Amino acid sequence: MSFLTWPFFLLIPAFVLLHLFVSPYTKVEESFNIQAIHDILVHGIPTENSDQFLTSNYDHVSFPGSVPRTFAGALVLSGLSRPFVGLLGDMAQAQLLIRAVLGLLNAASLIAFGRSVQKAFGTSAGVWYALFQASQFHAIYYASRTLPNMFAFVFSNLALRSLLLAYTVPWSTSNISGYYRLTLYLLTVAGVVFRSELAILVGTITIYLFITRRISITNVIIPAGIGGLIIGLLCTVPLDSFFWQSFPLWPEWTGFYYNTIQGHSADWGVSPWHYYFANALPRLLLNPATFLLCIPVAIMNTSTSRRSLDLLVPLLSFVALYSFLPHKEWRFILYVIPGLTAVAADGAAWIWTRRSKSFVYATLSLALLGSVLVSFAASTAILGISSLNYPGGEALHTLHKETGHPDRNHFSVYFDNLACQTGVTRFLESHRGPQTVLDVLEARDTLNSRTWTYDKTEDPDALLDPMFWTKFDYVLAERPEKVIGSWEVVHTVYGFGGVRLLKPGEESGLLVEYSDTTEEKVTSQDKWASKVAATWHGLEKLLRNGLLRGYWAEIRMEPKIHILQNQLK
Repeated sequence: MSFLTWPFFLLIPAFVLLHLFVSPYTKVEESFNIQAIHDILVHGIPTENSDQFLTSNYDHVSFPGSVPRTFAGALVLSGLSRPFVGLLGDMAQAQLLIRAVLGLLNAASLIAFGRSVQKAFGTSAGVWYALFQASQFHAIYYASRTLPNMFAFVFSNLALRSLLLAYTVPWSTSNISGYYRLTLYLLTVAGVVFRSELAILVGTITIYLFITRRISITNVIIPAGIGGLIIGLLCTVPLDSFFWQSFPLWPEWTGFYYNTIQGHSADWGVSPWHYYFANALPRLLLNPATFLLCIPVAIMNTSTSRRSLDLLVPLLSFVALYSFLPHKEWRFILYVIPGLTAVAADGAAWIWTRRSKSFVYATLSLALLGSVLVSFAASTAILGISSLNYPGGEALHTLHKETGHPDRNHFSVYFDNLACQTGVTRFLESHRGPQTVLDVLEARDTLNSRTWTYDKTEDPDALLDPMFWTKFDYVLAERPEKVIGSWEVVHTVYGFGGVRLLKPGEESGLLVEYSDTTEEKVTSQDKWASKVAATWHGLEKLLRNGLLRGYWAEIRMEPKIHILQNQLK
């Protein structure tokens, strides 16, 4: 890769880390892996009395979820992070480190794919790929999040890299079959271990390569299929049978059977067939120029159409086939985004290299540059809003920093469901020092001498027992009226409450909507929320009346988590 292109490719890891530090907390979808990593790092892996040890120390035994998940990703991340965890003063910082490791792995895989784009389509296409990819939101924001999809994302990016490199090699070259086999190996292993939907992508790529006579059944398909299946099963079945204490256990097959064959995925909602094409793909690509201009240009030009279709046909076929499943989420098709971005980069490069030939190409080139800048701005704005969706993490952070009696050093805390879903993890419970980047910068090492115990009981009968609540000093609750006993709201943590379109003449409201459960007037307990609000109001003054002719999108903040203190203690 040319030295001059490195700054563009390094935008990808830089923005991954930026998104991580601005939004350091996690949500319920990430909870299995982040809790598993914590338990492996803190408690280790038992060598005897494993059933009793796991029951006593591991979160997944108490909160198993609807289907088992693989420990493969958690084990790898804990192994990669362990040498550095001891250098940190706090397990909350370790959570940032672990997410940074995953984010950098995904960034490295995106760069590796970008290098193959540069080799296949040229240096200009490589630069445009880096700009388009770095300015997207979802791939960058979720690169560091411990969803099973993001572990699989590393493999799918490397698989697409191998596929694209195979397209650059003459058909007569002996090692071309090796590239195709590696593509199918990687996708098969990722599908077996992490995400079963990748089986469809394996199928569409295999069928396309077979129809175009690039691979044979005996030389590529059978070796890659059988080899990938065996490697994947060896990675997951022994490991997960041990951690779940159930043999034999193949988590992805269990999840596939439960969600797809038994149809339980529809319990989470259904979407129309066209959802992925009409909604998810445009949101994932973010920049309208990529799918309205660049991809059509790449397809229609004879010099770029063949190599573009070689990527588009199997990737979009995967999306089309997967669209027949009723339950749809954007993360199920995230794997195709780097490939579509590569095709868009090819089209953008074709326009860019002709910018000096005519006024039309020059105008389009300027428009492309402008679209990238707008995408970066939009992605940054979405980042600011998304960071406000973790009131559970913010509430626990606030509890550790600002509450407690000076003459006591042990406290018992209860978390309700919303707190657990929006940021509370075992890493944050193990609090011994600065918890966020802002704390480190402000030298806020808090409450080192205090100890905490936590409870996440979900039993409805227990929650209706007044005696249950007497043992707690604090409660993090969405609805304080459901907490039995004598309690005082000492803090209210606000979170994102939606966006309202303001028409010309309409005044923007306050940052927050005050809670009826307390008389305290709290604008926000979180400094970052206040900074986001101040920035947004500044942009309103700058853009609303001039550029946007009086229209504006107002961000609303609502009370999400109330920190309650027991008045009888």
